[in-house]
Amino acid sequence: MIRVDGVEIPDRAIAAEMQHHPAPTREAAWHAAAQALVVRQLLLAEAERRGFGGAEEEAVSRLLAAEIAVPEADEATCRRWYEANRGRFRSQEAWHAQHLLIAADPEDAEARRSAEAEARALLAEVQADPDRLGPLARERSACPSREQGGDLGLVEPGTTVPEFEAALRALAPGGIHPTPVATRFGFHVLRLLRHEPGRELPYETVAPRIAAWLREASWRRAVHQYIALLARRARIEGFSLDHSAADGPLVQ
Repeated sequence: MIRVDGVEIPDRAIAAEMQHHPAPTREAAWHAAAQALVVRQLLLAEAERRGFGGAEEEAVSRLLAAEIAVPEADEATCRRWYEANRGRFRSQEAWHAQHLLIAADPEDAEARRSAEAEARALLAEVQADPDRLGPLARERSACPSREQGGDLGLVEPGTTVPEFEAALRALAPGGIHPTPVATRFGFHVLRLLRHEPGRELPYETVAPRIAAWLREASWRRAVHQYIALLARRARIEGFSLDHSAADGPLVQ
């Protein structure tokens, strides 16, 4: 049985809390849930002692606002952090692509064969004259991009199906994929117009983000220390807090 200064945390409350703490094992989820409830009880008890009323979340927020003071990171600190972590700050790579799609149900083998044959015939036309892709897309493509002559604009990683992205990665700018690209949607005739590699972002672009990250890290360290202080003052039975006590939500 877990108690915090005599206040019992029932097993049913821990079981209900487990849904908020996915973990590899039931034991790990139970431990994380129990810890969250112990931390919450510590904070709620202190908020009540200090006279911070209101709903639980509001009371805890008022308590932490009164107890936790986190200075803003200065320019020099932010710049040092940027220099030590420049690799983290890069724009997404992107591909400017053009295609046409011959649609086919992945469960219909005959439709797939027919669509592939049609896509191969169209691909041959495009290979002979790449500028034909736009008109052909307007006439034959099943993709809404046909209205733009098959122009997809900039495609970023993770925004298309894996087969399509893999085909884009295999092409050099101006290249046409040598075979129709098969996806669950059908068969694509694909041309890469331009590749934009990720670029290192300048400090001025990411400075606000760095300052926010540093402030958040400082706030979490301060809250962790404050919870550790409350835990030392309290009588906790049946449970021991670990070093991640402030990593999750404080009140749910």
